[in-house]
Amino acid sequence: MNFITAKDLSTKFSKKEVSSYDVTKKIFERISESKLNTYITTCKDLALEVAKEADKKFEENSSDITPLTGVPIMIKDNISTKDIETTAASKILKGYIPPFDATVVKQLNDAGAVILGKGNMDEFAMGSSNETSAYGPVLNPWDTNKVPGGSSGGAASAVAAGECFIALGSDTGGSIRQPASLCGVVGMKPTYGLVSRYGLIAFGSSLDQIGPITRSVEDCSNVLNIIAKQDSLDATSVNSPYEDFTEDIYKEIKGIKLGVPKEYITENIDSSVKANFIQSLEILSDLGANIEEISLPLTEYALAVYYIIAPSEASANLSRFDGIKYGLGVKKAKNSSEYMREVRGSGFGDEVKRRILIGTYALSSGYYDAYYKKAQQVRTLIIKEFNDAFKNFDALVTPTSPILAFDLESKNNNPLSMYMNDICTIPANIAGLPAISIPSGISKKLPIGLQFIGPQFGDKKILQIASNFERATDWHKLNPFNYD
Repeated sequence: MNFITAKDLSTKFSKKEVSSYDVTKKIFERISESKLNTYITTCKDLALEVAKEADKKFEENSSDITPLTGVPIMIKDNISTKDIETTAASKILKGYIPPFDATVVKQLNDAGAVILGKGNMDEFAMGSSNETSAYGPVLNPWDTNKVPGGSSGGAASAVAAGECFIALGSDTGGSIRQPASLCGVVGMKPTYGLVSRYGLIAFGSSLDQIGPITRSVEDCSNVLNIIAKQDSLDATSVNSPYEDFTEDIYKEIKGIKLGVPKEYITENIDSSVKANFIQSLEILSDLGANIEEISLPLTEYALAVYYIIAPSEASANLSRFDGIKYGLGVKKAKNSSEYMREVRGSGFGDEVKRRILIGTYALSSGYYDAYYKKAQQVRTLIIKEFNDAFKNFDALVTPTSPILAFDLESKNNNPLSMYMNDICTIPANIAGLPAISIPSGISKKLPIGLQFIGPQFGDKKILQIASNFERATDWHKLNPFNYD
């Protein structure tokens, strides 16, 4: 039961084969026994009350039942939840209880979803392994000696381990897709602006996007139907050109043109990932897709551009955390400057401090033009390069992660090696494009992910392609407990 899709669970609710209350109760039992550390906060009493209300709706065949009614869902801990502690996995926000719900949380509540609690993550979403959390690392359910990926590691690990059916994460440079790949689940970053960021604790405001982590492409589409709506509270929010993200997922992809950027297949890619990618292209070809290698030469600059722009935006966004209005405080300080130094020195973790320093340096007088301005200029060129590619192709296909899940603590002393894990995912954030990762294979008993990138507002197209691939394979049906 814990590993069926949300759609199948909803069908069981409708047929009165099982109740949301019983499923939610069993999920909490599973969480309490888990060693994966996927949750920072759980809200059992509230969740069970919502589950009871969902069961009433199914008993009465209510007209406001949605595909998410009664479905147990996790929310990443950088998304505000009213009256539920929200820490972004940082000491500096310990004890912070938001007085409001993020727009996406309100939308899920209105849809009748059962919110189980807040997912563990890299501190302020800064990391690729979920090891920078102030609440300890999340473990990969496929191998607890491995990382689950980051920053939405708690969300991906929980979906993979049957500790929720759906999770909401955030993706600034691959933080949904990379852990989805490493944990063998579906993860999507929608087009920038398609989902409201109101209530998301900002990391890089021009890069951040909220999106779903699920067990199937159809579940992903159903979540988008709920959360992809224009929001007046978010100035970057746009009106979705689509009413139903599920309507094309069962259409065949015969004749669709897919580009394979050769720059994504580097010498640093794991041999098993490369072999799986070649096999995946063969499957897509058998489904009728026309596949052609292309060149995106500016890809090699994407990582450098990201690690100037993202830290720069983070240094501005995180300046609001001073321990005065909420979160961590200190008892003794001679003046306000000393107070903030003490709070930030003890409240922020090493990775967050590193990125604040990089960003502050890049924005400083005398270096702004050489770093931040130059990075934005290259970003414009990268966007143009993608736009030119999509004049000839419906979507691009790449590996999601160049490597398999790696050992805990193996990259903590080498930030550059850690950053390289995002080489395939970062370009989509820089250009504001939709991208999805789906399971495509297993190597050494660890999952491999396949990524589809679409043009702006090409979300339905990549969902269609991903769904076709999913139906042609069985990788999405596997979980850490049924694979030997």
